Amino acid sequence: MLLGSFLSFGLFFITAVGVVVLFLFLYAIVTPYDDYKLIFKDDNNAAAIGFGGAIVGLCIPLYSALVSSVSYFDFLIWAVVAMFIQLLFAFIMTRLKGKYSVEKLITEGVVSGGILKAFMSISIGLLNAGSMSY
Repeated sequence: MLLGSFLSFGLFFITAVGVVVLFLFLYAIVTPYDDYKLIFKDDNNAAAIGFGGAIVGLCIPLYSALVSSVSYFDFLIWAVVAMFIQLLFAFIMTRLKGKYSVEKLITEGVVSGGILKAFMSISIGLLNAGSMSY
């Protein structure tokens, strides 16, 4: 019984971490700028804050899926839905132009743009999580 619980924990935890790792890869594809270059080479705080918010924004609905799911397959489906919603939001938000151009603010290192993007990602994550609670 105890071993089975640990195996279930391991399966769910490793899958959740795997979803986060996949998200890190896909997020860099859906944003029009190179997040990793901006963060690790250019020391761009705005990009780091925005990216960090996106990760938290994904983990909130992942948590909700973990505690609400009735099976592993159920969790997997909701984890993919959560990731898709967060990626779609990032795609849309980074494509806004004009005075609302988050892409411009992030690439220029405007910290307020990164903070806004982070809080928007977290807000979408909360709505995402609440929508999948049943």
